[in-house]
Amino acid sequence: MQADVRQVADGIHLVHGSNTNWVILTEGDEMTLVDTGYLGDREQLLASLEAVGGAPEAVAAVLITHAHNDHLGSAEYLRCTYGTPVYLHEAEVPHARREFLQQVTVGQVVKNSWRPGVLPWSVHTLRSGGMAHVPVAAPEPFPAAGPLDLPGRPVPVHTPGHTDGHTAFHLPDAGVLISGDALASGHPTSRIQGPQLLPDMFHHERARAVASLDILAALEGELLLPGHGPVHRGPVREAALQAKERAL
Repeated sequence: MQADVRQVADGIHLVHGSNTNWVILTEGDEMTLVDTGYLGDREQLLASLEAVGGAPEAVAAVLITHAHNDHLGSAEYLRCTYGTPVYLHEAEVPHARREFLQQVTVGQVVKNSWRPGVLPWSVHTLRSGGMAHVPVAAPEPFPAAGPLDLPGRPVPVHTPGHTDGHTAFHLPDAGVLISGDALASGHPTSRIQGPQLLPDMFHHERARAVASLDILAALEGELLLPGHGPVHRGPVREAALQAKERAL
């Protein structure tokens, strides 16, 4: 299966993997990679870097929105093979090392297996390495506050709830928000389309995830690049508030 690579703005590509998105920011000969898909998405991930004219060696850093397996899958591979630093919010660093795991459990999935889409999603997750052990041996907290000195100049925005250290990335000059799982536009287990929170079973603390939508609603932008679902065009504020209204 080929990754679906779409240029959404100058130097900004949204890539649809098997069930999860990642983002590539390019600047000259360097790239910033935001998230890495499932372990089983590795061939697609590497092909997507080539598709935008790059290579793994050109990735200046991997930014991880949160340390779930469908976003962290190839982070350690890139760190170990190419020396690429892997950055997360400081609260997410021990999660990436797998000192603990804030991820939907098998029991929760079984309890929700009657819901539309959950069983096919579960099968895909197992086949893609969603239950694999994929710790990052030496993850690092963001090196500074404010815009990171990386291609795209992404600004980390702490949006806890989905996990304690979940982080979105704002590109204010481009009017782009990379929202990870704090704000989605679709999911195989969701029956609605458009801005939304993921189904309840996926959040470590749902109330905090709902509250984090207010943080996103305060950001300027017209382009939403979610961790799940298609690109959403329109004011980020309206997308976040729509998702909050649907969640309440």
